Amino acid sequence: MQHFPIFLAVAGRRIVLSGGGDAAMAKLRLLMKTKAHLTVIAPEVTAEISAWAAAGKLRVIRRAMEPGDTLCAALFYAANEDDAEDARVAAIAHADGALVNIVDNLADSQFITPAIVDRDPVVVAIGTEGAAPVLARAIKADIEERLPVSLGVLARIGKTFRHAVDVLPMGRKRRDFWADFYFQRGPKAMAAAGEAAIIPALETLLDDHITARSKAGHVDLVGAGPGDPELLTLKARNALDKADVVIHDNLVTGEILELARREAIIIDAGKQGFGRAMPQDQINALIVQHALDGHHVVRLKAGDPTVFGRLDEEISAIIDAGVSYTIVPGITAASAAVASIGQSLTQRGRNSSVRFITGHDTRGYADHDWRALAAPGEVAAIYMGKRAARFIQGRLLMHGADPATPVTIIENVSRADQRVIATCLAELEPTLTNAGLSGPVITFYGLAPRAALAEAIKIKEFA
Repeated sequence: MQHFPIFLAVAGRRIVLSGGGDAAMAKLRLLMKTKAHLTVIAPEVTAEISAWAAAGKLRVIRRAMEPGDTLCAALFYAANEDDAEDARVAAIAHADGALVNIVDNLADSQFITPAIVDRDPVVVAIGTEGAAPVLARAIKADIEERLPVSLGVLARIGKTFRHAVDVLPMGRKRRDFWADFYFQRGPKAMAAAGEAAIIPALETLLDDHITARSKAGHVDLVGAGPGDPELLTLKARNALDKADVVIHDNLVTGEILELARREAIIIDAGKQGFGRAMPQDQINALIVQHALDGHHVVRLKAGDPTVFGRLDEEISAIIDAGVSYTIVPGITAASAAVASIGQSLTQRGRNSSVRFITGHDTRGYADHDWRALAAPGEVAAIYMGKRAARFIQGRLLMHGADPATPVTIIENVSRADQRVIATCLAELEPTLTNAGLSGPVITFYGLAPRAALAEAIKIKEFA
């Protein structure tokens, strides 16, 4: 992010613009929506700018800009449509201490003016940092369609009523009140009887919410997928958008946590195999306590919560506490990983089943039916198998597995730093140790990258 988006208070402050042609008019149409004091400095201005000045919407100084003209100005626009003159007046404004924008010159501007959807006081700003103005306009048109014109009236009146809502506790109860107003009672009141009906509707709604029993909390047990935010389900996105509290595990990426509500409490309940861990009983207690406090809790787990996620223990604690819950499945690491190597987990004539196994459990290295796994054609997706690789390799070879059986190791599945290493059972160790893997790993026993991808993977890994 090269430009940090903010909304600058300009009411009663000076905004100066140098230029009197079409580029100046385009900026002024937007600036006149503010309550700033506008000054236009140019030897000549269009008839429309002159008319705006005559109507008292702005002030015009009919000469070239001079030092001191932008003293105490909050913002300055250079819109002369002449590179040399824009550079000259920009230097003056810089010296006077104003923030400078040079129209159609992103590199030399200190700020940019976004595309704006205006439902005053609701304002949506859209910026692409100059990369794609066409895209910004398309997004603006889409948002314009979605936001009714009446939204501004509701927001303006709602703003005057905010102090009255202080009687409701912060968090979900207050948020429910405003959601009810903006999406239910407010639009209905305005449609039925106009603007005059909005305040009475607000007062009635507040009485209803004060007397209503507090809603119990709710828990969403959400799969965050393997790491790529684009693999997050729509239902998971919606849950994060509503969450008061997000309790996440160690493998959930920062990009996904960024999608949670800004006001949400974010709690790291991470675990690492053979490393630091928050006890499961403590995690259960956190989930339950926040839900009993009336919060909407999202328990966010990497991959799919039903796969090696100790989901049953958390559900039992939630049910025992009398709290409602929803399971939101996610894309498990095996599905994303096998797609990245161009393969299928099952294949006619090769294997009609696939095993999802874990390298370790709460007691240490996990044991499995090694004899069945060692049979020709078997395929297994091994989760949390990095430290258990030598143990798994030894058990399979001991039970007769072919040393040449393909093995594929995928680190950081679906993320920008994903790595794929193709080897065989006999070389699983020391290949895995020598690779120096630091991220989460899933290992496929019995699968190699499709031939078309194998060379690219080899180049990527060993170049």
